[in-house]
Order: sequence, then structure tokens, then C-alpha cells
Amino acid sequence: MTMQISLPEFRRGYQAFQTHEARDAMYKIANFVVSQFWGRPADMADGLGVLLLTWNQAFYRYGSFDFDLLEHVIQANLATIQDYHNRDIVTLGTPDEPLIKHLFEQFLDALQIADGKMKGRKSPVAVAKALHLLNPGFFSLWDDRIAREYDCHYAHQPAEKYVTFSYKMKEIAKQIGANVSCGNKTILKLIDEYNYAKFTKEWI
Repeated sequence: MTMQISLPEFRRGYQAFQTHEARDAMYKIANFVVSQFWGRPADMADGLGVLLLTWNQAFYRYGSFDFDLLEHVIQANLATIQDYHNRDIVTLGTPDEPLIKHLFEQFLDALQIADGKMKGRKSPVAVAKALHLLNPGFFSLWDDRIAREYDCHYAHQPAEKYVTFSYKMKEIAKQIGANVSCGNKTILKLIDEYNYAKFTKEWI
């Protein structure tokens, strides 16, 4: 069951995020990079990779992933990625579940740490960030605290948990999306800002 969020509380959440993260610089750069490199897997991998190494530095301080493997996964799944490019979360349905799980598992392998003492360590957070950068309107963002709050923690079966989480974000988007002005962001980005402010940082 998805929690009910009042519109005033939702606004307090994303406004708190925007106060503390006024520039949100990495997200703006991310959108620019993806749009510039769209359809070119090698460049997409480089762009996503550099951004993830910065945006998810807490994880990748132990070592980088294999850029060639990321390029291969993007190339192999480019048709599916393209199909989702302009999709909105409210269109999520049962036929999407195996495709989302497949993409998640593919990126989970591609984005694992490739060298150093943490070689083989995987990050469901990095996967969500990569998928969201490829389609900010359909793929949701999460982190440890957020996933736990929605009973979707990813220690086991992260792809399945991500699908469950996606349905919960769909319900929130349906609850409040029509009453929120998103500007140049998607409703999923604003939901993440609310989640991050409330659960990760406890600003509200």
C-alpha cells in the first residue's frame, strides 16, 4: 500500500530540497549530457559514467566500473531504452515488469565495481540513477533510506524491489501530479526531492 502524501507536505518537501540544493548542478548537467549523446552508446556510457562517478561518489570511491561493459549494455538494450525514452510513470503496467527487471539486472552488472578491494560490489542506487538519467519521466530514483520507508529495501532481489517501488511512485504521481507545477523537471524528480528531504535528510 502506498502512503498518502498531502499536497502541502509534498510542496514543503521539494521546496526544502530546492532550498538546500539550490543549483542541483549535477542533475542539470546529467540531462544535458544525455540529450547531447542520445543514440550513441559509447558517448552515452562516457557521459553517464562520469556523472555517476561524481553523483554516486560515496559508492565509487572504492573503485570504478567497466566503461566498456556499460557501453555494451547500453548498445544491447538501446531499442528498449529508446522505447522508454518518452514514457511517463503513470503508463507503467504489467507488460513493463520483465523489461524493467531485465534492464535493472543488466545495469546492475555493468555498474558494479570492476577493480580494487571492493571488486564485484553492486549498487542498486547507481542503477536507479542511470535509468532515471535515460528517462527521467519513467524511472524513479531511490536510496537506502527512501527504499526502506517504502518497504522496498534492495538487499535481496533488487530488480523486483525496484518494480514494486516504481508502482508506488506511480501512485504518488497519480495522487499529486495534476496539482503540481513541475517546471522543467518531471514529477518523478519532484517526488525524489520530497523523499530525499523527508527521509534521507529529515529536513521536514
